Amino acid sequence: MANELRIRQPETLFLTPSDWVPNHPSLPVLFYRNILAPAPTDCAPVFERLFSDAGWQGLWRNGIFSYQHYHVRAHEVLGIAKGTAELLIGGPGGSVLHVSAGDCLVLPSGTGHMCNSASDDFLVVGAYPAGQHADIETAAATPGDLKIIATLPIPQSDPIYGPGGPLRALWGDL
Repeated sequence: MANELRIRQPETLFLTPSDWVPNHPSLPVLFYRNILAPAPTDCAPVFERLFSDAGWQGLWRNGIFSYQHYHVRAHEVLGIAKGTAELLIGGPGGSVLHVSAGDCLVLPSGTGHMCNSASDDFLVVGAYPAGQHADIETAAATPGDLKIIATLPIPQSDPIYGPGGPLRALWGDL
């Protein structure tokens, strides 16, 4: 499937700390708008196959929590499989993003995120780079957490396009 996609550069969103949410000190959020356009009725199987083929693991299907949280020990990919939502990315003073089926976000560790509102059919497929596992943090990061966030290895491949995708070029090597 990844070979059928034309490689497009994602939008990048650099975030600074916001209240208690650390965000990542150097890596931007990657926002692939309409990556599966026109979106199939249910993008979940397509996202699952793309993420798995790219070596991302811990696949899950659900929504996005309605409270602000972030992950210290994992970067995260969120494929919007169905519906629409308004997300707050980057903590209380962050950016509002409107997402719909076929969109995909890659959040570097430390990036705050929550769902402000969503359609009744909103569904997300999520995953993490090989060897990383999500923790759910809802309080200020400790100095140790900030060190982990800043030095967590970048994924070996883009979750949509695999090793030749734009993620490694945009995130560089830490």
